[in-house]
Amino acid sequence: MTIETILSICLGIGLAASVGFRVFLPLFALSLAAYFNVWELNESWSWIGGTTAVITFGIATLVEILAYYIPVVDNVLDAIAIPLATIAGTAVMVSTVADLSPVITWALAIIAGGGTAAAIKSSVGATRLGSTVSTAGIGNPVVSTVETGTSIVMSIVSIFLPVLAIILVMFICYIVFKLYKKLKSKQSKSS
Repeated sequence: MTIETILSICLGIGLAASVGFRVFLPLFALSLAAYFNVWELNESWSWIGGTTAVITFGIATLVEILAYYIPVVDNVLDAIAIPLATIAGTAVMVSTVADLSPVITWALAIIAGGGTAAAIKSSVGATRLGSTVSTAGIGNPVVSTVETGTSIVMSIVSIFLPVLAIILVMFICYIVFKLYKKLKSKQSKSS
């Protein structure tokens, strides 16, 4: 395995984790990176770096971020975003992995990309639901802001420092798990 392959795997996993917080933001970041030749994508995924993709992902990102600040809509989005995050996490992994056979690329994309995105999105959704229950939804804008910020930071770190992104993914998974556990224990005590 070459350094380029390892870095591409790190990039894919970092962006997949970012997808767990916001589905379109990492795709927009990857699109911008490809558009400005910061990162080269697989040939079949080069369309992501096109002007149309940049504009489409940019608009989708803005709509998604704003929608998470609307009460009730945020919880509905979390419900439908889990399968979308899984697909997007798989897609970013496939589009970035370099120099591996298609079988290994797709297996890695489904397991590491889709799995990471789905795990984080599920935990984040449960955290938002816990926030809705414990604060009557008043705390949800704070949760949304933290999620969006985390997605932005993860996307940037993944593109420019892919190895650091893997460390951040492990740290974020730990933090999300702890928050989820804390909210779960609060819910069981109040029941």
